[in-house]
Amino acid sequence: MARAQKEDRNRDQESELIEKLVGINRVAKVVKGGRRFGFAAMVVVGDGRGRVGYGTGKAREVPEAIRKATEDAKRKMIRVPLREGRTLHHDVKGHFGAGKVVLRSAPVGTGIIAGGPLRAVFEAVGVQDVVAKSNGTSNPHNMIKAAFEGLGRSRSPRMVAQRRGKKVSDILGSRPEAEA
Repeated sequence: MARAQKEDRNRDQESELIEKLVGINRVAKVVKGGRRFGFAAMVVVGDGRGRVGYGTGKAREVPEAIRKATEDAKRKMIRVPLREGRTLHHDVKGHFGAGKVVLRSAPVGTGIIAGGPLRAVFEAVGVQDVVAKSNGTSNPHNMIKAAFEGLGRSRSPRMVAQRRGKKVSDILGSRPEAEA
C-alpha cells in the first residue's frame, strides 16, 4: 500500500516538471561498412519552484535520446534557493571548462536576460528576474554545466545563518526604513 502511494506521488511530481530541450547533435561512428549515425540530446528539467537538473542521452533515434536525457536530468536534480520565488539571493559566478557564467539577481519586472541554454535553465527553475552573462565559450554543454556549478553554490540567508549559528537578522543586518 505504501509503495503504491509513493509511486503515485512520484508520478504526480513528474507530471508537473518543465522539460526544455537544449540541443540535439547528430553524431557518427565510423565502422567497417561506413558511418553509423546516432543522436545526442541535452535536456533541462525543473519544477518551476527551485528544483532543476540537466541530463544528456545518446541513441540511434531522436525520441529515444531525448527520453534518456530527460531521465538523466530527473536523477540529477538540485535545489536552488530563490528570493521571493522569483530571483536569486545573490550574484553567482560559475565555470566549467572554457565556459564562464555570471548570474545576477535582478529587480522585479526585469525578466530573464540570458541567452539560449541559460534561458532554458532559468525557465525550468522558475526564476523570473535574472541577468546572466556567459563568457569564454558558446558551447551549450559547458554553459549549462557552469551555470549548475554556480547555482549549486548559491545560498539563502537562512542557510548562511544556520551554518554560522546565528539569526537571519544578524546576517542581513538592520535595514533602513526607506528600503523596508
